[in-house]
Amino acid sequence: MNTPTKKQTLFASAFAAIVAGLCCFSPVVIVLFGFGSVAFAGSLADTLYGEYRWYFRAAGILLIFAAFAYWYFKASRNCTLDEKRRLRQKYLNSFLISTTLFVLFYTIWLYGIVEIIGVNLGIWELPIWFGGEG
Repeated sequence: MNTPTKKQTLFASAFAAIVAGLCCFSPVVIVLFGFGSVAFAGSLADTLYGEYRWYFRAAGILLIFAAFAYWYFKASRNCTLDEKRRLRQKYLNSFLISTTLFVLFYTIWLYGIVEIIGVNLGIWELPIWFGGEG
């Protein structure tokens, strides 16, 4: 019985967090590569984060679910029922750990790294709680 390794779990969580944070990271990329102005990127960020952020978050969670479903069905091809029961519990525990890591990575990625880059580029302002004007 093979369960996902720590490396696979971390990768799935981190990749899903990056995908979920694309609502705010894509405007940063637009400005960094010169594909658009800061005003366009700010407007795009407001639209994507304001109206579609839950779609991006759902895409991240679905990526984690798809990865674990793939690993589970791949590992449980030739198992007995008792082995499948134990395997299911291990995968459920790994999935919950990965989802928790996803939330942590998403928070650090979006509200830490991407926001700092966006503030430095002038796409949006520093939040009030961090000493900005809003």
